[in-house]
Amino acid sequence: MHCPFCRHTDSRVIDSRTADDGGAIRRRRQCPSCGRRFTTVETASLTVVKRSGASEPFDRTKILVGVRKACQGRPVTDDQLALLAQRVEETIRSQGNAEIEAHEVGMAILTPLRELDEVAYLRFASVYQAFESLEDFEAAITILRAERAADGVEPSPIGRASS
Repeated sequence: MHCPFCRHTDSRVIDSRTADDGGAIRRRRQCPSCGRRFTTVETASLTVVKRSGASEPFDRTKILVGVRKACQGRPVTDDQLALLAQRVEETIRSQGNAEIEAHEVGMAILTPLRELDEVAYLRFASVYQAFESLEDFEAAITILRAERAADGVEPSPIGRASS
């Protein structure tokens, strides 16, 4: 770590603390050359590999943008979306990989989104699971109904024509 004041190539750690609910480490450092103190924040980097092969740093706001589109017109708050994005990031980081495929990020969104809003889940799943026909939607709806029945939840009118 270079000293930001004199550019000396070494520094001594004086104090370390966790920050951002354990997602980062805040270190207080002192330069042995000039004696000045400075703070660094260390986080584990996570890279997303896109379909094109290009890599970019993980960005939680991209999750929010994609999920917000799926939730358009649904009774979902910004706070709920922020919690969903945080949960997805925690899930991805808990896998311990420095790189993750973009498709895996999309798949990691599906479970918490299904719990948040089933209609938004179907919208999002239609993209990430590459639905190609009405049968794909019907199969997804059948699975949702079966899970609701197994959980003892009343059937909903998802996928039924209203009279």
